[in-house]
Amino acid sequence: MLRVKEVADLVGISVRTLHHYDEIELLIPDKTTEAGYRLYSDDNLETLQQILFFRELGFPLKEIKQIINNPSFDKKEALELHRSMLLEKRSRLDQMIVTVEKTIQHMEGGIQMSNKEKFEGFDFSHNPYEQEARERFGDQAVNEANAKVQRMSNEEQRAFSEQFDAIYKKLAVIRHIAPESDEAQAGIRDWYNFLNNIGNYSLDAFKGLGEMYVNDKRFTNNIDQYGEGLAQFMCKAMGVFADENKK
Repeated sequence: MLRVKEVADLVGISVRTLHHYDEIELLIPDKTTEAGYRLYSDDNLETLQQILFFRELGFPLKEIKQIINNPSFDKKEALELHRSMLLEKRSRLDQMIVTVEKTIQHMEGGIQMSNKEKFEGFDFSHNPYEQEARERFGDQAVNEANAKVQRMSNEEQRAFSEQFDAIYKKLAVIRHIAPESDEAQAGIRDWYNFLNNIGNYSLDAFKGLGEMYVNDKRFTNNIDQYGEGLAQFMCKAMGVFADENKK
């Protein structure tokens, strides 16, 4: 059996993380010595591997705990699921690497890229920030949005993506004007209405979403692919929109 420090060194995570998993009863070591040292068995390590696979795929700890504690949980079946999801993730990353390489060549004048080619590899059908949205805005808004998207036909989903893309492109064009200007506020109203067509976002939630665009670099990097500074512009414009419409 291994002590907590040995497990941490073996896996490459912190001792504090293992302590936290124990405290929330996600991974309880099989034994604890009289001196209070946690001792982890091979079964514990197998469970830890499952936890870290789920974490790599973006699952929150609360959901992981529910999954692995379910009597019907099958480790082999879970590993097969991990494999298929990781292969899908690798495929998407490979496509994005190709897109990056082609974009570099395009910038250097070596090739010409169509607008469609510039966004190959991006996949908005899986939202990596869903947990942050749930924690910030509550389950209801996120569940309603997910349910509406899932009910869409392929054609409706394509139209949805095209509308999303059109709004962002329009905002990217005007991102250098004052966020409080009539033109900027009209563009942001389109975004607000779009979100509320698929969910139920209050003005405060809308403003909070804008703040996430600049506070979380993952959001910033994705949004700024439409134009550098777009995330900052949207954050300011969304804040103005929310404040003005609450009066």
